[in-house]
Amino acid sequence: MTRGIRIASVATLASQILIVGTGGAVRLTGSGLGCTTWPSCEPGSFTPVPEQGIHGIIEFANRVMGGAVLLIALVMLVLAIVHRRRHPGVLPLAIVVVLGTIAQALIGAVVVFLHLRPDTVGIHFALSAVLVGVAAWMAWRVFRGRRARFGGTLAQRALMLGTAVMVPVVVVVGILTTGSGPHAGDGGTARNGLDPEVMQHVHALPAYALLALAVGLLLVGWRLRPFGIWAGTLLALLVTQATIGIVQSNLGLPIALVGAHMVLSVMIVATTVLAALSLRVPAAQGVEVDDVREPVAA
Repeated sequence: MTRGIRIASVATLASQILIVGTGGAVRLTGSGLGCTTWPSCEPGSFTPVPEQGIHGIIEFANRVMGGAVLLIALVMLVLAIVHRRRHPGVLPLAIVVVLGTIAQALIGAVVVFLHLRPDTVGIHFALSAVLVGVAAWMAWRVFRGRRARFGGTLAQRALMLGTAVMVPVVVVVGILTTGSGPHAGDGGTARNGLDPEVMQHVHALPAYALLALAVGLLLVGWRLRPFGIWAGTLLALLVTQATIGIVQSNLGLPIALVGAHMVLSVMIVATTVLAALSLRVPAAQGVEVDDVREPVAA
């Protein structure tokens, strides 16, 4: 009976991550102004015209993807309404995802109208990261259900809190670093004025701190299920992300690696949310969290 809402919740999370990849492709290929207006692509034409070439196609494809993401979010909202008693707490999250997705479309219009100003592009990405986090939370509630309290040892809770605080710091500094670099989305677009070489080092500091926190999380929580699995997944993603970051900076920021770096960043956001939620135990159960041995639901 709940299979549909489970599929929809996973599809919502996947689509919110995927559109970060398509949006990154727009920026990294210099297609940010492939469509010069919004919601039409060109004045008098909703779709790209031949004169826009591949850039128009890439930008328009991302807009189509945005429509698909909104459609999936709306389906999820309808299912959350239908199953609101069986899945309490999911409906508010579904509403946030729908409203946030609509806001993303409007911000995308502002980004085009302001010719890809780095601050508006940064807000666009930051909202995507927030929506991925909310979608991950929503999927967890669909699969795991009940309201819960935080469990775990003091060390586990402290490291999880530190990780949850450090992740948005790394994302924000990463946005500033990208806004200072060469991938503006269009050849004539202004940058934020920061030194990109300096910002790469500034970005590395909280990133390495986050990596150290993830190592600590795994060391203190690897025996706890499903927390240990999510902590291990987070560490694996961070190691991959750090490797890509080092390689891309030494190779002059090739677009394929930068795109992968962007997608991994929101996957890290989602995994952090799931790790934090997996440290919670049902409030009705008076058990020690170390005694909980639940399989991973998703």
